[in-house]
Amino acid sequence: MTGFTTLPDLAVRTLGGSVIAASDESFAAKENLLNPWTPEFRPKTFGPKGQEYDGWETARRRDGGHDWTLIRLGLPGVVHGVVIDTAWFEGNYPSHASVEACAVDGHPSPDELAAADWTEIVPRSPLKGDAAHAFPVDTGRLVTHVRLNMFPDGGIARLRVHGEVVPDPAHLTGLTVDLAALENGARVTECSNMFYSSPDNMLFPGLARNQAEGWETARRREGPDDWALIALAAPGTIRLVEVDTTHLKFNAPGAFTLTGIDEQGKATPLLTRVRLQPDARHRFRLTSPEVTSVRLDIHPDGGIARLRLWGDLTPDAERDLTTRWQNLRHGT
Repeated sequence: MTGFTTLPDLAVRTLGGSVIAASDESFAAKENLLNPWTPEFRPKTFGPKGQEYDGWETARRRDGGHDWTLIRLGLPGVVHGVVIDTAWFEGNYPSHASVEACAVDGHPSPDELAAADWTEIVPRSPLKGDAAHAFPVDTGRLVTHVRLNMFPDGGIARLRVHGEVVPDPAHLTGLTVDLAALENGARVTECSNMFYSSPDNMLFPGLARNQAEGWETARRREGPDDWALIALAAPGTIRLVEVDTTHLKFNAPGAFTLTGIDEQGKATPLLTRVRLQPDARHRFRLTSPEVTSVRLDIHPDGGIARLRLWGDLTPDAERDLTTRWQNLRHGT
């Protein structure tokens, strides 16, 4: 894989992605394309439609056409790369595939998207069976929907659309928002350890359904503690901190520390070594200075299910978000 795969998957189901239409799904459902887990396979599991696959599989075409799926990204953004994975499809994978993208405001239907201004971001490219194919993308434009085309038919296990989240300012400006939410544009830029799971998991929407859906480090045998550096969605002031250890019953940290960092790199302690309980949501009110990032230290190690930092954007941040959205929306 290439470097872009470290960016969030804008299409994954757990971030709100949805396959809203497909030309055909005779053998396996189109929705499987966006499953968050690694594709699975159990041999000799035959149902009424044949061997069951954890992916999207269409009928054999006899008309000279090709199959396609239409996908609404869970988070709008700038796409930096696409992965088309044919895992477990060995005798029934498509020979080629391509990907198109567009940006449409609101909540368009599949019929309305048919009239959108589509741009090819992955040209028609050859595929191999049972393989993940990584395609770097460099368009510099906002994307809200993608269309996956496969030629002529067959099966694809997963589609990953990695990129930089660009939040719609209409959902942020003038409101109290979660400055640490991935869907608002926040990211973990560095961390001390991600042995069991990615620290970006802390910033996902909703509640963690199990301990694997948070950030968990290896057992620390030396050194002071584990930590993660989070770039906020935009500069702002934090008013409510939530540290959630739900499902982490025997591996929650003993305590945490939160430090705010401003544009000049000045660090300000926000919460100093606060005790944590396992399997619990902890909330703390405060008023921070204007910060652009935070450092979360967990003492000495363990896992955090979710981190929420509720607060207010600065006026300059609101203007910058609006300008960026407009520029990327129109490709300027």
